[in-house]
Amino acid sequence: MAADRHTLGRWAPRAARTRIIGWVLLLVLLALALVTFVTWRLLIRTIDERMDTALRAEVEEFTQIASADVDPDTGRPFATVDDVLQTLITYNLARPNEKFLGYVDGRYRFQSRIEAPILLSEDPAFTALAGSVTDTAMGSYDSAAGEVRYLAVPVTLASDPSRGVAVVAYFADQERESADESAQLMLAVGAGTMLLAAAGAWVVAGRVLQPVRDVAATAHGITETDLSGRIPVDGRPGDELTELAVTVNAMLDRVERGVAAQRRFLDDAGHELRTPITIVRGHLDVLDPADPADVRETVALVDDELDRMNRLVSDLLLLARAEQPAFVRPQPVDVAALTADVFGKVRRLAEREWVLETAADADVPLDPQRVTQALVALADNAARYTAPGDRIALGSQVSGGELRFWVSDSGPGIAEEDRARVFERFARGAAGARRSDGAGLGLSIVQAIAAAHGGRVLLDGRPGSGATFTVVLPADAHRPQEDP
Repeated sequence: MAADRHTLGRWAPRAARTRIIGWVLLLVLLALALVTFVTWRLLIRTIDERMDTALRAEVEEFTQIASADVDPDTGRPFATVDDVLQTLITYNLARPNEKFLGYVDGRYRFQSRIEAPILLSEDPAFTALAGSVTDTAMGSYDSAAGEVRYLAVPVTLASDPSRGVAVVAYFADQERESADESAQLMLAVGAGTMLLAAAGAWVVAGRVLQPVRDVAATAHGITETDLSGRIPVDGRPGDELTELAVTVNAMLDRVERGVAAQRRFLDDAGHELRTPITIVRGHLDVLDPADPADVRETVALVDDELDRMNRLVSDLLLLARAEQPAFVRPQPVDVAALTADVFGKVRRLAEREWVLETAADADVPLDPQRVTQALVALADNAARYTAPGDRIALGSQVSGGELRFWVSDSGPGIAEEDRARVFERFARGAAGARRSDGAGLGLSIVQAIAAAHGGRVLLDGRPGSGATFTVVLPADAHRPQEDP
């Protein structure tokens, strides 16, 4: 049984395009069969009604001629039943597939001259059936040529004791051949229509399934080292397959960003941790355990390098988390209170002239912890690149639908060629490279926090005139309500 199922599965059509065409052809075939059958049955019913109507009309003609009791040719009364039957058959023109017959005393005597598929006059069973009726009878007879619909009318004369029967018969199967030919024509036209439908379905299915093939091709093209492949989006907005392509592209964007963040973290960690590890290992290799002073110096150095590695790993993890959606958790914040709180914290970083220039009087949705972290990093960076007594200012302001936090200093400033690279990881400005013992991740963290809020970081300053870093965030600001 398992082998049979495997064989059936192997031959079963698996391509979506083939299945679509198969279903389309099945629906067309069912519709064609239904329309053809209904049309054929309607034609058959119409033909049967026409035959029945013709039979009833012949009965009326027979009755009129027989009741007149006068021969139309001579103008004299009929002498015998044979004369009546002969006159009835002579004066009624038989149509195609129609036959007139006359029987006297149960024996065949007359018939019309129209050619017929078979001679009913030579069929003893039909002769016995129709020639023996005593009352007008309508029925159906299964002959060698198919169904025969007939109407038998008794004919009698007062002057002749013989008993006659006039019969009108239709070869129904031959009469219905026009309906059969129409049905066959419909089937032939339907077969051609199915071929056209199959071709159209092949083309349409190919166009409809193109985004699916693009998804498969893109998925095959994506490797561990290349995640840049995207699905081309050519459909109209709102189309299901277009939405599929857009959704898959968005998923690939998130995957690429996640992998890129992971790679950056691994590259940065490997690059920056290699130096302190080398320093620690080098000092441990030359350590003299018998020399207490050497042991104390080595332990102090190792402890300092471990602290630096701990800060470095913490900063790298923070940058990695900055690319996740839940990195910031905005909430309505009183900007003036936040600015004053940050200023109270940073003024203890170093002996500088700390100045709170202004504070925005507004409520703005933002993450107060992340914004505090960014401003503290900027203030710490300013303190590192300034000398005791130098001025460092902090402030906030809402203007033009944007909230601005800034930290400015009177330090050496930043050269024009360094402005773009100071926000890169592990980069430092040339003016302060000798003063800083950090890893060069502070400004990268500030920029990541601003970007997570949908904002940016601006740098203004020239060498010798200090620098101003401004964190610009989108603001849906309103004035805070007074506490009653």
